[in-house]
Amino acid sequence: MPRSRTLLWPAMVAVLVVLSLAGTALGRGQDTSARPAAAVAAAASPGCGKTPTLTSGTYTIQSGGKNRTFILKIPDGYDRDHAYRLVFGFHWLGGTSTDVATGRTVETGTWAYYGLQRLAGNSTIFVAPQGLNNGWANSGGEDVAFVDDMIRRIESDLCVDTTQRFALGFSYGAAMSYALACARATVFRAVAVQSGGQLSGCDGGTQPIAYLGVHGLRDNVLGIAGGRTLRDRFVRNNGCTPQNPPEPAQGSLTHRVTTYAGCSAGHPVAWAAFDEGHIAAPQDGAPGDSGRTWVPGEVWKFFTQFQSSEPPPPGTAGCRVTDTVSAWNNGLTSNITITNTGPTAVDGWSLLFTLPAGQVITSGWNADYSPTSGQVTARNLAHNAVIAPGASTTIGFQATHTGVTAAPTSFTLNGTSCAVGGS
Repeated sequence: MPRSRTLLWPAMVAVLVVLSLAGTALGRGQDTSARPAAAVAAAASPGCGKTPTLTSGTYTIQSGGKNRTFILKIPDGYDRDHAYRLVFGFHWLGGTSTDVATGRTVETGTWAYYGLQRLAGNSTIFVAPQGLNNGWANSGGEDVAFVDDMIRRIESDLCVDTTQRFALGFSYGAAMSYALACARATVFRAVAVQSGGQLSGCDGGTQPIAYLGVHGLRDNVLGIAGGRTLRDRFVRNNGCTPQNPPEPAQGSLTHRVTTYAGCSAGHPVAWAAFDEGHIAAPQDGAPGDSGRTWVPGEVWKFFTQFQSSEPPPPGTAGCRVTDTVSAWNNGLTSNITITNTGPTAVDGWSLLFTLPAGQVITSGWNADYSPTSGQVTARNLAHNAVIAPGASTTIGFQATHTGVTAAPTSFTLNGTSCAVGGS
């Protein structure tokens, strides 16, 4: 763990060891090479093209009736017409958003945002959220909801590629990243779970998502057996070929990275085991945290394998969406018509949109909806998977609301931003 671990160690051991997962022992495995993921079309957030009001700094928002804060780092020379990658870095137990944003607990600047900021240049928007009581208990899903609220705030103002959202963290921050892999697999492109355990819950946990696990062989706070168990959930979800990956010998002070074979398209799983304890920035050949750690390079390589092309300019979208809302008291219905305005048939689709705060889907028709609030993905059913050029299909849902009955302001179909018409 970072330098502040000395004061926090007794509390961490008491809290985290009890909550850590048991796992299965691993024997020999086989290293495989990562293959670049196929490029997909970028999906521009509602903030694209707008003059931003957000700048780099600390912000407070209301989430679940509480004041929650986060630190935002916007690239130098920010271009409002360029869709940026979005990376969330979650702190450890007793850590802070400032620790993540500065990297001061290992090496100021070099380790900012777990060492990714220096590797990203000006390609990425970074977020360092602050946990309640300096942790991520996620009671009743409140921390996942906080992430939903941050995404809404940021993407309504800044230009983000909504197919390029990522999360990472160490220890409790890893547990929070794991909770997002479980609950928001259709929202985030990939997660990196560094020395984690199932401490923040796993609501859902049945959908595939690209997953990188990093864990120390001699971790006596959140044992590596638990890290293997977290990893193996997504080995199953992603359809990967099960194996026992090779791990370095104890005393070697080295690391080994294995990429699983057979995973479903776009959902790789990688495992990096290292010979050390519960630390965030291990180095080969020497003990303890170091700014020379190999971990940021592995995480950045894993995240950046997912490339996307720029979204089409306004007026060239291949789809149009009309959303008609009928509201009453604390309920509403939404009828959404999707029209294929492109030259070729759509064969299998997913429609992404963000519900206004307070709206929660209770039932739906002609599509599968997940999750039921925040960033929602509607997926086709067997009978309406194909939309011919010029043809339309209509889906809908019923929802509760807390006063806001507006329709979503933007929709993306299979990663393409759609023109929006009607109300």
